[in-house]
Amino acid sequence: MSTRTTLATRLPAISAAERATRQREVDFARGNVRHEGGILSDEIERLNARYIAGEINSDTLTAAILQSEIVRS
Repeated sequence: MSTRTTLATRLPAISAAERATRQREVDFARGNVRHEGGILSDEIERLNARYIAGEINSDTLTAAILQSEIVRS
């Protein structure tokens, strides 16, 4: 059995209110991208889902998005 601790187990659980706030943030950002004619990649959507679930924080989400191939191209 592995003794490694994952990021998800080290972060405190988020409340339902925080999860709802994160969902609104992601929905707003997605809407802005669509308004400009874009569509978020599956990679970005997976990151967004992890953020909403509380697996990653906003700093980690932002860093991962900035490192994604979509942003670089």
